[in-house]
Amino acid sequence: MIKRVLVKFSGEALASESGFGIESSILDYVALELKSLVDIGAEVGIVIGGGNFIRGVSAAKSGLIKRTSGDYMGMLATVINGVAIQEALEYHGLDVRVQSALEIKEVCETYINRRSIRHLEKGRVVIFVAGTGNPFFTTDTAATLRAVEIGAEIIIKATKVDGVYDKDPAKFSDAVMLKQLSYEQALKDNIKVMDDTAIALAKDNSLPIIVCNMFKKGNLLNIVQQKEDAIYSRVANLNL
Repeated sequence: MIKRVLVKFSGEALASESGFGIESSILDYVALELKSLVDIGAEVGIVIGGGNFIRGVSAAKSGLIKRTSGDYMGMLATVINGVAIQEALEYHGLDVRVQSALEIKEVCETYINRRSIRHLEKGRVVIFVAGTGNPFFTTDTAATLRAVEIGAEIIIKATKVDGVYDKDPAKFSDAVMLKQLSYEQALKDNIKVMDDTAIALAKDNSLPIIVCNMFKKGNLLNIVQQKEDAIYSRVANLNL
């Protein structure tokens, strides 16, 4: 079994079909899937995006808003999502802490690495928000950074597809899922598992990236328990 894991998912995962805001039923589903990991003794860190409210790149597209300001707006959106997940997990009886890369002491703790590790050791779920605290870095990069910092064994990129495909499965019926691929292949072939900075950071630290469908009930649990029927793609150093 994987003892310590970081789960990364997009803000859009919490939204309804409109792609905006937070859908309570989806929030509850995500909370229960995450709870299943804690229930078996896994130490769980979480990073979530903010795209269900705003993305820095999109906010700055017209030029009216500077990219740096747009990115900070996006970071604040992740705080909203993090608090929502905290509430949902606490509703189901878990002990949770939100740690922010930006200081918002009235809402959550400021990120301190030693404190986050201590929370995990005590069985608390830790939700990392506000990205890295710096503009021009995605929440994918933030997730990989936090995973390395807390000593996670794997990072799970939870998406709406079963794994990594050689082409878009929504557009091509002959798309083939790639069960295993190297960091080099993901970078060279421009396979959008995560952004290049996140993949390079994972490669430098030999941190496996698992890509899976978070909406297959029980799949996260199967991955953490390393069951054979788990459905996912794995990006790692294949020479080891």
